[in-house]
Amino acid sequence: MNITRALAAAVTLVALCQFPATAAAREGALSWGDCPGGDGATGMRCATLRVPVDWSRPGGRRIELKLGRLAATGSRPAKGTVLANFGAGAPGIAYLRDVPGVSAAFTQLRQSMDIVTWDPRGYTNGYSTHLPCEIKRATDPVLPTDQAGFDRIAAGNRADAAPCHDPDPRLFDSIGSVTHARDMEAIRRALGDSKINLFMGSYGGVFGQAYARLFPKRIRTMVLDGTGNMTDPEKENAARARDSELRLRRFLAWCADEPSCVLRGKDVPRLWQDLVARADRVPLQPGGFDGVKLQDYLGQALITQGPEQWPATAEAIAAAARGDASGFAALPAPGGPNPDVIACQDMPRPAGHAALKAAMKRLRDLAPNTGTGGTTVTRLPCIGYPAPVTFPTGPLPKTVPPLLGVGTWADFPGTERVIRQVRGSATIYHDGPGHEIYLSGNACVTEKVNAYFVGKILPAPGTEC
Repeated sequence: MNITRALAAAVTLVALCQFPATAAAREGALSWGDCPGGDGATGMRCATLRVPVDWSRPGGRRIELKLGRLAATGSRPAKGTVLANFGAGAPGIAYLRDVPGVSAAFTQLRQSMDIVTWDPRGYTNGYSTHLPCEIKRATDPVLPTDQAGFDRIAAGNRADAAPCHDPDPRLFDSIGSVTHARDMEAIRRALGDSKINLFMGSYGGVFGQAYARLFPKRIRTMVLDGTGNMTDPEKENAARARDSELRLRRFLAWCADEPSCVLRGKDVPRLWQDLVARADRVPLQPGGFDGVKLQDYLGQALITQGPEQWPATAEAIAAAARGDASGFAALPAPGGPNPDVIACQDMPRPAGHAALKAAMKRLRDLAPNTGTGGTTVTRLPCIGYPAPVTFPTGPLPKTVPPLLGVGTWADFPGTERVIRQVRGSATIYHDGPGHEIYLSGNACVTEKVNAYFVGKILPAPGTEC
């Protein structure tokens, strides 16, 4: 971010912090009752909170946030509230009420604390005020080879976003994590809690970082489970590229000792780099896999998969070397072709083709095998996006209390880079695949996270579960 943009972001941040709370966000504003779709097996109760669509205009138009609560089950009054987000626009009510593993993860904690979640504004899969549609693209944009190609992608992205943007530009422009953090503060006030406890999973950790910037003294405890570091996007992209290389080395070490790996005995890094270079010249079919797309898909596979899936990954690489990309086409897309209304307002995007090309070269120099995989440099669906980037960068405030970070081998590094900024914080590492490990039912993680939430007891440095 240049100096002018940084100063503008700082001024905006200060201004937002000075806005008075709206009447709807004051204590006693919540009336808990039946949930849309019922209370489920968990006995969830729901409430509606009205907040400004634009927090810079607190007296203007209001929208509705739908909240869900699992009340504490113990015989004593609740020791506080844990406000949970399970990843960006994930519909919190449906996740906490209807997904057995998610509600079960909080069973022990509910003996002492209320668990509250909400459906973030904007998303059509929740009960809060949302946009009229989701932005859809038929395919991934093709990596541009010049500025004209870059401009065509930008124009196409704006056209794709128009049906969602044009009917309600103010709501569309209010979906960034800074706005969600303001909504979280309104929830805290409406709950009547002087300080809040936060469980922020996956991209929800970006909400948590935004909240820590705006309201550091309102945090009692905060758990970041499998998130990314948003404090310095350029450095973080380099760090993510290195992380991806480390995950590949784990895969290569497995392949060297595993008889079922079809690549065993081959110079896999050389084979892979030759394949990427060849695909850059002539994309592989089906799916139009150029070198960047191959790297992105492999990077995503190494994040989400463990040894049980690695034989199929090795088969996909071997087939691609023969000119058949069907194995890669069968892998989950890294983020998919559709832009995320939150991420596109949070993450810097290249201003032009020259910047994109230079960023890609830097990452490929750092990570010759995985390149841009796992980074945001090639977030092509966000180029030309009709809403500004609003997330402020820089270290977290020194007044943030000690945090707890949790992660698997796939998502621990980014989480740890956030946590180590805050003095006295701690981490829990799980040496295995997966994502949002607290929700997986890992008993060791559950015990230590709950001890932190209830008693502010942090695990010892270097704790593994």
